[in-house]
Amino acid sequence: METTIHRSPGATATRSDRPARPARGIRAALAAGVAAAALALVGCASTEPIDLGADTVVVDVRTPAEYAAGHLEGAVNLDLTSGQLAAEIPALDAEGDYVVYCKSGNRSAQATALMEGAGLDVTDAGSMQQAADATGLPIVR
Repeated sequence: METTIHRSPGATATRSDRPARPARGIRAALAAGVAAAALALVGCASTEPIDLGADTVVVDVRTPAEYAAGHLEGAVNLDLTSGQLAAEIPALDAEGDYVVYCKSGNRSAQATALMEGAGLDVTDAGSMQQAADATGLPIVR
């Protein structure tokens, strides 16, 4: 079934008669936005080696089940999604240094923003593997 489009009095065209338009406007803007968001997420995590001081606290913000399946040696588990991290922030040492990681880097970026908003010194290490590579800490199971 063809749809008739009235362009001006006396002139009609069908959709199949309409010339194809290049992908511009909304599609191009959407594609650019998706690409920028992907780069922003990738750019959240540190790609440089992370030096851990004697008092640096490594925080795993994944769920307890994820933590139990494997985590960085010495990391403490403060689950972001359950609200545990938010509840514990007031008790964290305001003078401390923190390194945060998760499964993919998404939750660690959220946790970093939350902790920085509370005035804490935080490094987003991204995913567990990125954090292991950057800190030199082994993954223990």
